[in-house]
Amino acid sequence: MAERSRRTVRDLRRGNRARVLQRLYFDGPLSRQELGPATGLSSGSISNVVAELAAEGLLEEAGIVDSDGGRPRTLLRVAPGGGLFVGIDIGETRVRVELFDLSLTELARTERLLAQHGYDVDRIVRHVRTGVADVLRDAGADPGRLLGIGIGVPGIVEREASGAADGRGAVVHGQTIGWSAVPFERMLREAVDVPPEVPFFIENGAKTLGQAEMWFGGGRGAEVAAIALIGSGVGASVNRGEILDEDLSNAALEWGHTTVQVRGRRCRCGSIGCLEAYAGAEAMRERWHEAGGPLPADTDDEAALAALLAAAYPGPGRTAPDPVAVAILDETAEYLGAALADLVNLFLPDRILLGGWAGLLIGPHLLPDIRRYAQDYALKHAAARTTIEMGHLGPDAVTVGAATLPLSDFLARGGSRPATAQDPNNAPGPARTAATALRSRTPAG
Repeated sequence: MAERSRRTVRDLRRGNRARVLQRLYFDGPLSRQELGPATGLSSGSISNVVAELAAEGLLEEAGIVDSDGGRPRTLLRVAPGGGLFVGIDIGETRVRVELFDLSLTELARTERLLAQHGYDVDRIVRHVRTGVADVLRDAGADPGRLLGIGIGVPGIVEREASGAADGRGAVVHGQTIGWSAVPFERMLREAVDVPPEVPFFIENGAKTLGQAEMWFGGGRGAEVAAIALIGSGVGASVNRGEILDEDLSNAALEWGHTTVQVRGRRCRCGSIGCLEAYAGAEAMRERWHEAGGPLPADTDDEAALAALLAAAYPGPGRTAPDPVAVAILDETAEYLGAALADLVNLFLPDRILLGGWAGLLIGPHLLPDIRRYAQDYALKHAAARTTIEMGHLGPDAVTVGAATLPLSDFLARGGSRPATAQDPNNAPGPARTAATALRSRTPAG
């Protein structure tokens, strides 16, 4: 009974700290007086929690405001220097690693380009190891201040039950890149030179993109938002901004492998007629090459997509648009519009955002047509309440979203530091969304 009492007191204290940190993170700066009604805590509890967090370097003063008829009030905010996060995007064309402070301001970054079809897992692990070492070195950062490493990956992520014999942690099933049950977390823990207590958080890249847009970008304030990631492949997530439970609030979808053409093109997943076989950058490159587009066979996806867009939209005073390129892009817009209509009919989102490096390239040209086709294919009432826009966070969105995974866990824990091997009661748990972000964030340079 005494043990249960101690656990309850500890959990209550942690919960109070989490309320204060989350409110200041998403709504701050706030005064102590404002924190009371915002968190539902008493003034005594607020004073105790603020004193603890400030002593630990997690809160700092952010100025003073006048009070009507009373003493000036001191504003508080989460201290940017209170800790560090690493966000990593294991993309289709590159591995991007960024180091952030507690406010998610970028401190350093590095990229490793991937050769075409260069998804050898050992090579990826080496890129992550050297990338993390590089950003810590470039920022002059102490690895002991790391609060977690978040990673967005292509494919399905599964987690073993606690206490599994082989300790593999997060396992990645990336069929399109040739990863079958890859024990990615275990491999990274063995390779990356960071303190052993630093937690790793591995999620589908579309899911991290969705979380970033919901917290800091175009999804803010949406009740339900669908975020599409269009790169060499295609994915999506559906996000419910007001629900804190992760399983409900941010779900990754293998949207790229929904069927848009019966007996259609062969997809790299092995099936036929998938959206990804038409709307991914790799598929657009292949379709243009098959139609006689002026591309060497070994042109990578980024260069090919840029050339396809330049051929279809040459600009004033240049040659006439290439009709083959125009036809391919119009067909791509129709497939995307029809597939977005499926998201509209299934999930009734009030907002859809297009992101991913390829989505950001084609979106400015194709967005009006994508909207028109989505209207044609979706149920009218559902489509009427859905807007389709570009994502707000640019090409770094997956990396920022990856960093929100350890940030979310840190906030939910009330600012507790990563667990040590000697403290099993403080072991990392699943990341949870702290709250819908209500402030804007300037995309990292």
